[in-house]
Amino acid sequence: MAETVVVRRAQPGDAGALVALAEEVASEPEGWLISDGAWRTPGEERRFLRALRRYSDAAVFVAEVHDGIVGRLSLGRDPHPASKHVADLGLMVAATHRRRGVGNALMEQAVEWARQSGISKLELHVFPHNEAAIALYERFGFRREGYRRGHYRRGPEYLDAVLMAYEVD
Repeated sequence: MAETVVVRRAQPGDAGALVALAEEVASEPEGWLISDGAWRTPGEERRFLRALRRYSDAAVFVAEVHDGIVGRLSLGRDPHPASKHVADLGLMVAATHRRRGVGNALMEQAVEWARQSGISKLELHVFPHNEAAIALYERFGFRREGYRRGHYRRGPEYLDAVLMAYEVD
């Protein structure tokens, strides 16, 4: 039987679980996240989530199952006046819950938020070696729009990124 996934807006009380999720994903040897090992503290995360309540151009959602938070979706509208119709998204899912519908549920929430916010294009960056994430995004309807060589820096290493986008209808 499939596990029930509830997607909801993140609350300040979720800060500890969100920090733990980020630290877990960042510590994976595949290097799914850009991190120098220092994510926000729970207090910083709590303040960030409180601040989002007053800001309609960004949102954080969580994916929750019976035993806790297993996914995070971050969205933010581009602040430039010429590209306010575009929003960037970031997604992370606990390794124990990948390929179980969590990422898809969060992507559906991203599109819903975009529609409600007047966003017509969602963008994201993904590492070229993250083939499972690229497959998820392509199944969802994202298209590759570019390849950014040396776009991110992690320690002494420069990492490439695939730019993908989704046209919101």
